[in-house]
Amino acid sequence: MRMRPIAVDTLIASALTSVALLLGPEAARQGQRPLDTAAYVLVVLVHLPLVLRGRAPVVVCCLVHATWLVYITAGYWPVVCSFGPMLAVYTVASLRPPRLSVPCAALMSATWLYAGAVNHTDSWPSVVAQAVVYPAVLWRFGGVARRSAELTRQLRREQAERARREVAEERGRIARELHDVVAHHMSVISVQTGLARFVFDSDRDTARTSLDTIAATGKEALDELRRMLVLLRTDDDAPAAPMPGLARLDEMAERIRSGGVPVTLTVEGTPRPLAPGIELCAYRVVQEALTNVLKHAPGASAEVRLRYEPRQVIVSVTDDGEGVIPARVRTGGGHGLIGMRERAKLYGGQISIGPRDRGGFAVRLTLPTSARAAAQGDDTTT
Repeated sequence: MRMRPIAVDTLIASALTSVALLLGPEAARQGQRPLDTAAYVLVVLVHLPLVLRGRAPVVVCCLVHATWLVYITAGYWPVVCSFGPMLAVYTVASLRPPRLSVPCAALMSATWLYAGAVNHTDSWPSVVAQAVVYPAVLWRFGGVARRSAELTRQLRREQAERARREVAEERGRIARELHDVVAHHMSVISVQTGLARFVFDSDRDTARTSLDTIAATGKEALDELRRMLVLLRTDDDAPAAPMPGLARLDEMAERIRSGGVPVTLTVEGTPRPLAPGIELCAYRVVQEALTNVLKHAPGASAEVRLRYEPRQVIVSVTDDGEGVIPARVRTGGGHGLIGMRERAKLYGGQISIGPRDRGGFAVRLTLPTSARAAAQGDDTTT
């Protein structure tokens, strides 16, 4: 159990008081005035304020030195009560800036010199050396302790800030994943539900096909959500389902076709395995782009083109829609477009998003497949 600071200071004050009381009888053997009852009372009073040194170090330092001056003026041996002032000076130096700690150290030096004058010492060089060295050493050690405490607090603040940033980044990643999974599948389900309702009485086969698509899309959405939850679990032994990748673009295109949007998929170059993060990034960008076609360009057709190059992979999604582009898409807003840009930036890719000169909308993503290129990449938007 950790002790409270006031309890620690009480124990320290008690220990110093005990040492001073035990040192009292030594005064007579050093040729000094023997300590009487009044002297022992002053010894206790010098050390008593140290109990509150952590709460009011400057005030405590002044009280300790004031009582010590009374003790010295009475003609008693100054060394007996020197422990309290030393601790008081150290405490001020360790808790307060130099503009307050330096005067306290100077107060101790002046008191030490005053003690030498009152006792008519014959060894002034020794008294002067002690009056300079003791306060200087205590002030120095106190300053080091203060800077160490400040560095510790700064480190804790930086760690807390880094933890907050990591939490925010993780929340953003989860939000992007949820948006990509839910928005895409719910858009397909919404379109198929409207189609099934429209032809339910006139074309049972089409309605049944739509319901089958809804069931398959819902199952896939649940599977992807379950995969996300598995990745978020802290159990390292939990089985991780594979992340969706470029090999599943055919399934996505078929799902969009069932929603009423003709989609063609073209693959150029020699397909090869890519890093899971690269494949997931490309998959999600295609997913978001096709979802936007499904939601914002009714009646349009879309083309997905995937090209493998030696050091990069390029994927583009274009449509020939004639509808009005929503304002948030024109201005680059919306969580989906923000998510696409953030994904591209995360993997050092370049992405362009915007309307085509001859009508429709285009999304083009270039992702480096080498570690060096990914580290040097930066996203661009148009």
